[in-house]
Amino acid sequence: MLFTSAAQTDIGLVRHENEDRLLCADDLRLFAVADGIGGLPGGAEAAQTAVTTLLREAQADATGETGIDLRRAFLAANAEVIALAEAIAPDTGLGTTLCALAIQSGHALIANVGDSRCYLFRDAQIRLLTTDDTVENDVKARRSRGEHAVLEDHHRNALTRCIGQPMPLIVEIARHALRAGDQLLVCSDGISRSLSEADIAAHFTPDRSPAQVLAALIAESLTRGGLDNATGVLVRIDAL
Repeated sequence: MLFTSAAQTDIGLVRHENEDRLLCADDLRLFAVADGIGGLPGGAEAAQTAVTTLLREAQADATGETGIDLRRAFLAANAEVIALAEAIAPDTGLGTTLCALAIQSGHALIANVGDSRCYLFRDAQIRLLTTDDTVENDVKARRSRGEHAVLEDHHRNALTRCIGQPMPLIVEIARHALRAGDQLLVCSDGISRSLSEADIAAHFTPDRSPAQVLAALIAESLTRGGLDNATGVLVRIDAL
């Protein structure tokens, strides 16, 4: 398989610290974005711990034949962030999102906790491959089961799951077959909340490399106010 990757992050125009972290490990075919939860101390530290643990687990798994076990790696990251919280923020805890893409045997394996996202751009169409772990989506799911659930607007984007939560973490892995020409974008909400899917798709033009697409996406997020850190990792499948 041949692929081209790129990664970029920007603090934005409002935040005083960039609490996003990224992973672009071509040798391991592993890509990820973590976004430290705002409003809690140590968001950057939580995000860095999650990414560092993910990389460590992938390196350990690289000696085997099956590649990284994303579920086990996410559980390890959760445990590490909990341990960090006990050391530096025992009263409030720590939290971070984590969205990871692993390329194995012609497939994209995707794990996500929180509201960082993974998009697939294929045949001039964009598709969201992850589901945000937010109160809004939780309410929608409960209503679809016939439950009565009230959505308060100010809680709409609040997370229902994160890396660093003390309760048992459920990690679901999605598997998608890849085609030559596919492009996969893993990004923080500094991009996905600033730009609609149509806005994102418009930047995937044939003359742009992954690095140029990312630069354009982040530049547009800044023109929209740059209200949050904006981070993306983009992988283009050149040949299978």
